Amino acid sequence: MNKLLFSLLLLGAPLCTWAQSGSVTPEMLTKFRKHSSSKADKAIQNALIVNGIDLLATRPNTAEVNDTYFSNEAPSKGITDQAASGRCWLFTGLNVMRAHVIKQQALKSFEFSQSFNSFYDQLEKANLFLQSIIDKADKPMSDKTVEWLFKNPISDGGTFTGVQDIVTKYGAVPAEVMPESYNANNTSRMASLISLKLREYGLTLRKAYAAGERGKKLAARKEEMLSVIYRILTSCLGEPPTEFTYAVKSADGRPMKEEKYTPLSFYQRFVGWDLENNYVLLMNDPTRPYHKTYAIDLDRHTYDGHNWTYLNLPIEEIKQMAIASIKDSVRMYMSCDVGKFYNKKSGVLSLNNYDYGSLFNTDFPMSKAERISTFASASSHAMTLCAVDLDDKGQPRKWKVENSWGLNSGVGGHLIMTDQWFDEYMFRLVVEKRFVPQRTLDLFKQKPTLLPAWDPLFKGEE
Repeated sequence: MNKLLFSLLLLGAPLCTWAQSGSVTPEMLTKFRKHSSSKADKAIQNALIVNGIDLLATRPNTAEVNDTYFSNEAPSKGITDQAASGRCWLFTGLNVMRAHVIKQQALKSFEFSQSFNSFYDQLEKANLFLQSIIDKADKPMSDKTVEWLFKNPISDGGTFTGVQDIVTKYGAVPAEVMPESYNANNTSRMASLISLKLREYGLTLRKAYAAGERGKKLAARKEEMLSVIYRILTSCLGEPPTEFTYAVKSADGRPMKEEKYTPLSFYQRFVGWDLENNYVLLMNDPTRPYHKTYAIDLDRHTYDGHNWTYLNLPIEEIKQMAIASIKDSVRMYMSCDVGKFYNKKSGVLSLNNYDYGSLFNTDFPMSKAERISTFASASSHAMTLCAVDLDDKGQPRKWKVENSWGLNSGVGGHLIMTDQWFDEYMFRLVVEKRFVPQRTLDLFKQKPTLLPAWDPLFKGEE
């Protein structure tokens, strides 16, 4: 027996967990200390104690940082700011539509109200949660779907499918008609309180079901619960308008004819797209077979809406459609894992930004597929893809996106990403059908494979 362990037992000390098989032992710690005791290790330790990891791992990436030229670009018409909220998906979707409105109507500027669509998004998600709880009321609390619902009652993150369903059902209004409120820009407290209320209501509905309530009685309970959620949303975001009078302003700032609209008639008048049938939703997920369609269970914004459904494609095929769209000055909804290798000072996303391996004398070799399957990487943020820089062979060198973090972030509100970074951390792209080859469109005729709501790659962009 180890002498130290024997001495501790004589003194009446409890058996330490490190004495068990598979535990960290004193002998291991002695080896670790010897392996990390060089002068170089000590110098790095001293530096890291008073500095951040990224600061010390930063490479002098001068060439990429200073290269802001793009051969093809769909010009921006102003930068928006989602502030301290998770509404990037909504800002991005509305910004894609905004560019169309400005171009078609020859306007100097224009912005949709994000608060208007946020209000109905939150109300619809609350209903989706409550109705799903009713649908699964016969399942135990340990059921995987029931457990997932209570873990994720609501959020202000989302996907382009949410833009499609919310805008198609409720329309859209100009920013002046329903301006941003404090709680629209700072959603965390409102979201936490609504989540708490929904979890309470979820338990109440399950108890009512267990007591024998069904059908209309449960529906009446749910409606009463939704009325409380509606009141909370109205208090925080304001009452959404059902009709309004508005005059768009021409390129010289002159108000044009003032007219009365409903949110749906305004959308139909100034956008008018069939959002469901005009676009295809693409994904680059190397953990699954390409050229197959997939849908994510419960990954939707409305109970009567659509699950996030996409075609999985190799990244090179996605790039060709993106390039075709940009060449025609049409911007796209794109999402990625924005936090990886992002330099906030330069606004550049590049694998060359940081050298973590040299700093810690190791490497980080996982592939994109391995990062996805181990929850190390996933789509986290949506932005508007608006530019590409092509070499003399027509191959992309870098890409540019319009972000929704305000004018002072990145490069004048934009982020620049190298093509290598795009390969590793771009996940989702939404493209107009006219830029998609017919053979690719035909693949959407497949019946999608339904994946569970807790799949590692699928959560809403924030």
